[in-house]
Amino acid sequence: YNGVEAIKNVVLAYSEGIVVGCGAIKKYSEDTMEVKRMFVRPEYRGKRIASNVLKELEVWALELGYSVCILETSCKLSDAIRLYEKSGYVQIPNYDQYENVDTSRCFCKKLK
Repeated sequence: YNGVEAIKNVVLAYSEGIVVGCGAIKKYSEDTMEVKRMFVRPEYRGKRIASNVLKELEVWALELGYSVCILETSCKLSDAIRLYEKSGYVQIPNYDQYENVDTSRCFCKKLK
């Protein structure tokens, strides 16, 4: 389920010619994309790279005709949780393979 084979939409963030951050979306359902593989290299964190990557993924999802984004993250990643909440995501019950995973937190955002 978490393999990269189904991921076709990836955003890369560059600084001085090197990739410093990334994120992806993959189809979850007819109206929903799932945000996957969000990451920013530690030395580049705190520079709004993740929020910009997330915004680009949301715009892309809208352009592709999707109206919702969902995602899963670890409850240990407090910075990621803050990013998602500041970006308008709300916590939802854990879905699919995350249903009984106590360390997972799932979020959803209705796109405009």
